[in-house]
Amino acid sequence: MPKQITEMLKGTLEGVVLAILAGRAAYGYEITAWLREQGFTEIAEGTVYALLVRVEQRGLVDVEKVASEKGPPRKVYSLNAAGREYLDDFWTNWGFLADRLEQLRTEGK
Repeated sequence: MPKQITEMLKGTLEGVVLAILAGRAAYGYEITAWLREQGFTEIAEGTVYALLVRVEQRGLVDVEKVASEKGPPRKVYSLNAAGREYLDDFWTNWGFLADRLEQLRTEGK
């Protein structure tokens, strides 16, 4: 993945992860695997886990410990009401930014 895309993703990864959790509950490795399947091959598990800790501390997700067949219980994250509100704001801000960028791109031709 080109460095520029990696840097852009850093600023939006929180919204991306919350959008994933809006669709279904998941644990860290599942989120990382899905991102990699979508082409974000440079995403490190540690990056996703650190992000999940932050959104948990900010009260944007609910966490349930679920027994695992191998190893300790898994922390399964689901988006709660505060997280949905935050995600709605993220999409509003994303739309504004995308519109301005598109305007710059087309005016620059």
